[in-house]
Amino acid sequence: MHSEHLDQATQILLENDRGGYTVPTARLYPYQWNWDSAFAALGFSVFDRERAWLELETLFEGQWADGMVPHIIFRRDDPDYFPGPAIWQSGTTPPSSGHSQPPVVASIIRHLVETGGTADLERAKLLFPKVYAWHNWFHTMRDPDQTGLVGIVHPWESGRDNCPDWDIGLDAIEVPDDLERYERRDTDSVDADERPTSSEYDRYLTILKFGRECGWEHTKIASDGPFFMADPGIQFILLRADRDLLHLAELAEFADQKQQIVHWIDRSIGGCQRLWNEAVGSFCARDLRTGQFSSAMTNVSMLAFYAGAGSSEQRARLVRHANHILDRCRYGFPSWDPRDDKFESKRYWRGPVWAMANYMIVQGLTECGELGLAERIRSDTLKLIERSGFFEYFDPMTGAGHGGTDFTWTAAIYLVWSRATPSSQAA
Repeated sequence: MHSEHLDQATQILLENDRGGYTVPTARLYPYQWNWDSAFAALGFSVFDRERAWLELETLFEGQWADGMVPHIIFRRDDPDYFPGPAIWQSGTTPPSSGHSQPPVVASIIRHLVETGGTADLERAKLLFPKVYAWHNWFHTMRDPDQTGLVGIVHPWESGRDNCPDWDIGLDAIEVPDDLERYERRDTDSVDADERPTSSEYDRYLTILKFGRECGWEHTKIASDGPFFMADPGIQFILLRADRDLLHLAELAEFADQKQQIVHWIDRSIGGCQRLWNEAVGSFCARDLRTGQFSSAMTNVSMLAFYAGAGSSEQRARLVRHANHILDRCRYGFPSWDPRDDKFESKRYWRGPVWAMANYMIVQGLTECGELGLAERIRSDTLKLIERSGFFEYFDPMTGAGHGGTDFTWTAAIYLVWSRATPSSQAA
């Protein structure tokens, strides 16, 4: 590690601070994003424990009455971003988007408690009921039939917006003739060949239109909306977060909630098996309308280790796949299998490496004893940052940085890994 990189990472978090909440990066993402804030808190915990807790507490200021924590909180109207609050029309205060994002917060809170002291546990106790309500929302609104497999109603809810996983569901969407005309702003800051296509954006806005017109009634969106798919990322992150929430319930003596959390965990373990695609030999996304599987392994398939999911045989097959994938890359871990014809090395979630995804992958592999593979991915991540800078994501073939610059969660992961050995990683 070089001190200049550590100083730069710290400065990025400070410069992206907007007074209690952190933007992912200036201009491209000018609001508070859900899982970005969780990883921001992780980064702040390295040098400012109070600021770390404040990040999480401000995130829950946007929690809906039904328990959902939205994926964007619009604290002001910024012309640099589309679609803004006027398009979503959430009817909430503060205004927000109408769906959620991967629930990593419980795992970050556990990290803060385990690396902190009594004061951290007291802050965790205050947030616990809100986090519990959010998990309950996922297990009810996104698993209405109580199968143990949660769905997403929009690719944006996965946090992996344009991953080829979602092509199945998006291809089935008919864009209505009355879809409002719109002007994207993301391609003002980033090259278009690094971002989702216009065709994908038409479908994103079609899903948003349905949600807005039904008043963000989540039961109706899940049952009748244009898109409903199961995401290994959400499934595994929620299962891990449930395990961490159970640990927090035991520490903080929330006895009344423990039984329900155990029930969620048991049911979700079974639900994970519905994502196993034997033809691929991996956990894959699945359309919950048709049952159709996605066709390739992704970086979030590797989060089975992080979640404690899958049989020993399934995990062994994931490791073999991972090694074959890494043999094709200069840097790991790509967001889509480079052996597949849908792979694009610099287009957002269709191939690039993401530091925060690698962080969770490394933690899971380390806990499961796959230390060599974990260290390869960890080392690659640090090399990418030191070689190219604190970008949003990186080309796994060349190491070039793409997307937003001076990115909060990339800086956060660098800070955390600079303060710990691989065997002590925790989220």
